[in-house]
Amino acid sequence: MKIKAKLKNGVIKVKAMAKHGMTTYDMMKKKTGNREDANFIVHMNGEINGTQVIDFSTSQFLSKNPIFKFEIKADGFKKGDKFLMSWVDRKGKTGKGKAKIK
Repeated sequence: MKIKAKLKNGVIKVKAMAKHGMTTYDMMKKKTGNREDANFIVHMNGEINGTQVIDFSTSQFLSKNPIFKFEIKADGFKKGDKFLMSWVDRKGKTGKGKAKIK
């Protein structure tokens, strides 16, 4: 996972790319004949210095290697703090990435 986090005017702007194939139910039905072979990211979590700042669920609507952009109010956080983001896919595989806030 690649992450960039920048602090400006009291707001942390985050851009993250999760490397994942993101296969949908329809794609797998055509490919293997079994919809249950589909695999996509279902949950994302973000933390700064161990404090959870974002948590959301996703579905098969995301493209391959999805990019997420969001902003977080920087109350109590500063440049140099560590931002950690992780994901879990439908089959239980996990991925994570980290970045220092610039």
